[in-house]
Amino acid sequence: MAFVHGKNTVVLYRDEDLSQYFNDSSASRSVETGETTTYGAAGGSKTYIVGLNDGTISLSGMFDGDAGAVDNTLTSVIGTDGPSPVLVAGGGVAIGNRCMISGVDQTSYEISSPVADVVSISAEMQSGGGVDSAVLLHALTSESASTTSTSVDNGASTSDGGVAHLHLVSSTRNGSVVVKIQHSADDVTFADLVTFASLSSSTTGSERVVVASGTTVNRYLRATSTLGGSTGSTTYAVAFARR
Repeated sequence: MAFVHGKNTVVLYRDEDLSQYFNDSSASRSVETGETTTYGAAGGSKTYIVGLNDGTISLSGMFDGDAGAVDNTLTSVIGTDGPSPVLVAGGGVAIGNRCMISGVDQTSYEISSPVADVVSISAEMQSGGGVDSAVLLHALTSESASTTSTSVDNGASTSDGGVAHLHLVSSTRNGSVVVKIQHSADDVTFADLVTFASLSSSTTGSERVVVASGTTVNRYLRATSTLGGSTGSTTYAVAFARR
């Protein structure tokens, strides 16, 4: 067993790395239940069947009102229609690490200003498609050339699709950037599974792609990028959750 310290947590919200502003985060997954208890229930106990999935993400930390800082981001997003991609990685964003991903609507943003303490913030986010447990396929690192990441072994294929996230948080590249997720049955021959929308020169962005239910996702996954142009770099993270 390997325990993880919270100091390495990373929070990616849309096309921004907001980790430096937060010191507490939680991702909650739940499922509704419908009662099916009938007369003469065995053992005198209630019975249930599961229904719809739900999820929320909560963030709290320190206020920063500078241009392009956390207050600007959270103020501009609240009240807009989602889903906005969010990723919370409790163990950091190395390839193979687990994380939680979701497409969310931000439902609240609170600023607290105590007379004898730091001004703090908190935000609540409602999932519009569930909170999924995902694996990171590309660390939040800078790339200055087209790249194929190390593959991640799931141990077996799955057959119910999944969800992919791209968070590209900075770019000085003088050409387009195309990021893909590929899968393989043998870790040798790979095929495209997800192709994120191309991002133009020096453009940041994020995207959430749902792979249809019933789609086979092979045992091995990896991220690739194709960088156009000849100069500059781009920094991004990629994650995929099997369903």
